Amino acid sequence: MKVSVIIRNQNENEYIGFAIQSCLDFFDKPEIIVVDNNSTDDSLHTVNLFKDRTTIKIIPINDYTPGKSINLGVKYATEDIILVLSAHSQITKVDLRAIKDDLNRAVAVFGQQIPIYKGKKISKRYIWSHFKEDHTVNMFSKIENRYFLHNAFCFYNRQFLLNNPMPEQYAGKEDRYWAMDIVNKGYNYYYDSTHKINHFYTTNGATWKGIG
Repeated sequence: MKVSVIIRNQNENEYIGFAIQSCLDFFDKPEIIVVDNNSTDDSLHTVNLFKDRTTIKIIPINDYTPGKSINLGVKYATEDIILVLSAHSQITKVDLRAIKDDLNRAVAVFGQQIPIYKGKKISKRYIWSHFKEDHTVNMFSKIENRYFLHNAFCFYNRQFLLNNPMPEQYAGKEDRYWAMDIVNKGYNYYYDSTHKINHFYTTNGATWKGIG
């Protein structure tokens, strides 16, 4: 069972190797598609270190938005299952067969995120409080007052994303706008806490509000 992994990158050298290696640990020769937003650090050198282990595609992007980068990655993907994965994350638990089964009933499956600061598992504040030990259909956020889905660790059917692309006009939260749209169209998506990543703190991270 194969998967195409889309990783959005801009100067993520500190962690992107951990993200890619974790994909190799859990998936059989995954197709890694790095959509790169004009990186100036050594992150692409790090990405290229993995070319002897699996298929690596580096796709440059200009006029970056999160949605545009995912849609571009999907166009270059060749596998039926897509994973959108944060460049500063590390998969710690996932069952791809269970994901495939769920994608027969839902259009997306996103997993649990454990916030990590300098190696320390920190308390789940703000959006991290959504990542509980449960299974939820069409998760709704009381904090944000809208449907909640998160593209740091989310699986999709490639064909569905081709037919229902991410909105490209937003500077962030493209996943929430997409979730609202597909629920309004009558589809379901799942949150399954049994699939897990470590999500590492970055100083420019848009979703970190306080560390504890």
